[in-house]
Amino acid sequence: MTERVLAPFGRRRCEVVANRASGGYRIVSALDREGPEPRPGQFYMLATDRWGGPGGRPYLPRAFSVAEVERAGEGVRLDFLLEAVGPGTEALAALREGEALAITGPLGRPFSALGELAPTAAGAILVGGGIGIAPLALLRRELAARGVAQRVLLGFRDRRHAGGLELFACSPAGSPGGRAPRMSSEVRTASEDGHTGHQGYVTDLLAVLLEGDEAAGAAVYACGPPAMLEAVRGLCAAGEVPAELAMEAPMACGFGSCFGCAVPLRGGGYLRLCVDGPVVGADRIETALVAGSGH
Repeated sequence: MTERVLAPFGRRRCEVVANRASGGYRIVSALDREGPEPRPGQFYMLATDRWGGPGGRPYLPRAFSVAEVERAGEGVRLDFLLEAVGPGTEALAALREGEALAITGPLGRPFSALGELAPTAAGAILVGGGIGIAPLALLRRELAARGVAQRVLLGFRDRRHAGGLELFACSPAGSPGGRAPRMSSEVRTASEDGHTGHQGYVTDLLAVLLEGDEAAGAAVYACGPPAMLEAVRGLCAAGEVPAELAMEAPMACGFGSCFGCAVPLRGGGYLRLCVDGPVVGADRIETALVAGSGH
């Protein structure tokens, strides 16, 4: 199993260096001058100086996977893909350049290297849904740097709940001439409302791939809503395809103390997603439909 990058002790303040719209989401970038570079699949606990406002909400920090990492001057720029759905995420999405983002991390276990997950696999299939596409962007970059062949499948509910596609582009957003980022031919999309790509579920695309030669020579990495992850788990189990799922559950601490993110294991027992995950082997769990997960 790929070892985690350990977090420095305590919470630290980072400067927000950018906050831009990405479809219905926001990409918030912060400069971390003290922490190490995270691995794909690891997460951070995030908060702002405006935490605990009127009524005490938000109270607890929010867990977010890192979507992009880049060395910048004397630190590391961390990009987080956010969707404003409540007091905590609204405060994070409203951060302005120059303001402070309080972070703890990187936390949790990352995705395994392809050779560890499936020693005989020739390539990887990345399956993301909604805001869950974030950690797959960083994973895709790492796999590409290692020369690993890959297919990327991204699914969204509708246009309002979609974004972050530029994280998977061949050329960056804001390229010369104002051209839109060019998507790689390896990236396919799906949407339930039909606004992009295949009209339907992203797991429809995965099912087609796993019916062909891909099933014998690939491994699957996935992150998204619980129902999507459960569909991925079932497809991979039926095709005997090795898979890892980056899961979500309510987290209060990020250090394994509160047991709010306990997930039942196949055959009995539990794991804590914040320290034993959030990336979990699909064959280790009975179901990805964990109570309280998603939003």
